[in-house]
Amino acid sequence: MAEEKKKPRTPPDPNSAKYKLNQIAQKAYTDVQEAKARGEKVGWISSNFPVEIPETLGLYVCYPENQAAGIAARGGGVRMCEAAESEGYSNDICAYARVSLAYARLGSAPEQDMPLPDYVLCCNNICNCMIKWYENLAKELNIPMIMIDIPFNPDDEVSDAELAYVKGQFLAAIEQLEEITGRKWTEERFREVMANSCRTSRAWLEATAMARYTPSPFNGFDLLNHMAVMVTARGKPEAADAMETLLKEYQANHEKGESTFRAEEKYRIMFEGIACWPWLRVTSTGMKSRGINMVTTIYADAFGFIYDDFDGMIRAYCKVPNAINLEVARDKRIKLCKDNSVEGLLVHVNRSCKLWSGFMSEMSRQIGRECDIPVVSFDGDQADARNFSEAQYDTRVQGLTEIMEARKEAAV
Repeated sequence: MAEEKKKPRTPPDPNSAKYKLNQIAQKAYTDVQEAKARGEKVGWISSNFPVEIPETLGLYVCYPENQAAGIAARGGGVRMCEAAESEGYSNDICAYARVSLAYARLGSAPEQDMPLPDYVLCCNNICNCMIKWYENLAKELNIPMIMIDIPFNPDDEVSDAELAYVKGQFLAAIEQLEEITGRKWTEERFREVMANSCRTSRAWLEATAMARYTPSPFNGFDLLNHMAVMVTARGKPEAADAMETLLKEYQANHEKGESTFRAEEKYRIMFEGIACWPWLRVTSTGMKSRGINMVTTIYADAFGFIYDDFDGMIRAYCKVPNAINLEVARDKRIKLCKDNSVEGLLVHVNRSCKLWSGFMSEMSRQIGRECDIPVVSFDGDQADARNFSEAQYDTRVQGLTEIMEARKEAAV
């Protein structure tokens, strides 16, 4: 019997958005490693810390959340979580934190290495667990921690008092970084970074909004992968170029009736919660095999910041989804569902985010009622594969599919 010949892989198109975005994501790690090797001070930074600050100062930083997701997606999450637990960290704390704290002790991981930091930059507008996570990093590594506290906003808009409180912290953070690194802030450079960031954000938001078309010109899991560049590099001109390329590709897909979703789009859902990175292929395949396209998620648009000046940037960071009035956060999700003709809501009850999971159960119920769509949830975790049941996930997705299918048949 003749051996089956494997088809050679098609080389990636260097002009494609996917190639450009992957190169930017990879370069972020190599740039930090090279800076560290040159003797420059490098930092670790939380995902919602204003990236414009280190970008304007010309600093090299990397993101423990992105690293933890990469380690988990490549199968190392449980090993790193267990390493942290062996040091006394509870398995009830965030799996990203456990992976990161373990890495700080070990100094390496075959799945995704990055240099240890000389300082850490923390902002709590994503969750308050960040504070203790980064405090521990700073203590374990004996390095300075720069903290920006963004209060939970119970109102629709950012008050002048909140602006003044947070602005003082932004300015203090800049002064601290100048002292630690020897770099100097200039308004001219900030305006360049601001222009790049807004250009990147506009293209990204226009691209994600193209899910309003049926079929969607993209597979929603693309959003989860491309989001890394929005987190880490949106102030760079190459990120703006790549996002504009992505938008053009989605526009071309729409005009041709094509999509990066490699199946017939029978159903359109919103995905709520962080991706289960260790099981991303399982979750993606479980949807695709049933013709379900995840066309939108609140966390994709959350990193699209558009503003006109320094104060506008501060207001933008004070209005991210996890730092605003719950009714406003709910209504943003309702708008996404309606704008994108969503037929169902799939909620990942993330063990790493217990507080969020608690209020999300009620919020998702309200979204389902307002949009008249079915809602199902499944248990899992963003990095700890011990907390995911493939059978449970498949059963819940099957149930969601059956409800959406019955509704379509009843509407005929």
